[in-house]
Amino acid sequence: MDADGVEVPRYFVCPISLQIMKDPVTVATGITYDRESIERWLFVDNNLTCPLTNQPLARESELTPNHTLRRLIQAWCMANASQGVDRIPTPRAPVSKSSIHKLLQDLSVPKLESNTLRLLSTLASDSESNRRSMVQAGVPKSMVSTIVDSHRRNRPDRVEEALAVLIALKASPEELKPLIGDNHDLIESLTWALKHASSDSSTNGPRSHAIVFLKCALEVANPTLGERLKSDFFMEVVSVLKARSSPQTIKAALQVLLDACPMGTNRSKIVEAGAVAELIELELTAPDKRTSELVLGVLDHLCNCADGRAELVGHAAGIAVVAKRILRVSPAADDRAVRILSSVCKFSATNELLQEMLKVGAVSKLCLVLQADCSTTVKEKARWVLRSHSEAWRNSPCIATYLITRYP
Repeated sequence: MDADGVEVPRYFVCPISLQIMKDPVTVATGITYDRESIERWLFVDNNLTCPLTNQPLARESELTPNHTLRRLIQAWCMANASQGVDRIPTPRAPVSKSSIHKLLQDLSVPKLESNTLRLLSTLASDSESNRRSMVQAGVPKSMVSTIVDSHRRNRPDRVEEALAVLIALKASPEELKPLIGDNHDLIESLTWALKHASSDSSTNGPRSHAIVFLKCALEVANPTLGERLKSDFFMEVVSVLKARSSPQTIKAALQVLLDACPMGTNRSKIVEAGAVAELIELELTAPDKRTSELVLGVLDHLCNCADGRAELVGHAAGIAVVAKRILRVSPAADDRAVRILSSVCKFSATNELLQEMLKVGAVSKLCLVLQADCSTTVKEKARWVLRSHSEAWRNSPCIATYLITRYP
């Protein structure tokens, strides 16, 4: 391997990343890998074999630091610094369980709380082994308690710091489920955090952390928790869309709405929060494929209630933006967009709406769906709409006669 024209000894190179190892560790099979790469292989991708030998490895495999090799690599890098080879710093040792427990105890000391939370966030961001040790030591449970307690103490800064730790830990759904369950106090605290978070809308900002963790929480929460969500919860989630935050934050907010839609009376609450107009305005910005799919998915749910359909039809760009996305985004978007048009045509088919569908090209799109490589279900929905209202559209100059007459 060459690094900037310098030949790198092959035993300095990680077999997984094919890059110079910064923190070489040896597994039970005797093969040495870079710590970050082998930890991802074992603990994130959940592989149970040695990448090079394919021999089995225990789920909690011990990774032995290869200090001799690390020092050789560091010496070689320094010797070749004039050739543009970067120096490799000495890696920090993984945090011990005793150190983690000491930090959790420090959280109960008010003057140490903030620094302790920041240190926990740094440790969780350092390595996969730190994250695993912290999860096993009960850090996620402690952070959930800190969030609820900080809400009661009116300390949004502490909530933000605890959320940063939770996001850095990347706990799995299985690890989060026992902590969320029917924990309505946590949802109340996260709603409050969204309202009081600083205006930083970046991916690593507090609003982003709050909505991303809310998404994770709702995915594992008991159904009864989702049915008890309050109107102010949805007001705050919609405010995230209105703020035009980072793409990751917007997707998380949309997923929260999508997951909440089928539960209880949430659809009506989401409509009352002004979601329909914000979803349409967001779609008008021509977002990426996944965002469009989520927007149309939420609108599809909201159009199953009368208020949602009324908001969509009442928006000047509502029908137009839905029609425009058909055959332009993905099969999933086609399915949701056609279902939206089917819902409004079934329950809200005034003459004004039918004429608007002609003007904005929705009828033409439905005709094209029948000729395109769409699923049978989507074609059946489109065919039903065309048959149901063919009399209103048959003589219109806005659509070629041969298209509409093919679907009587």
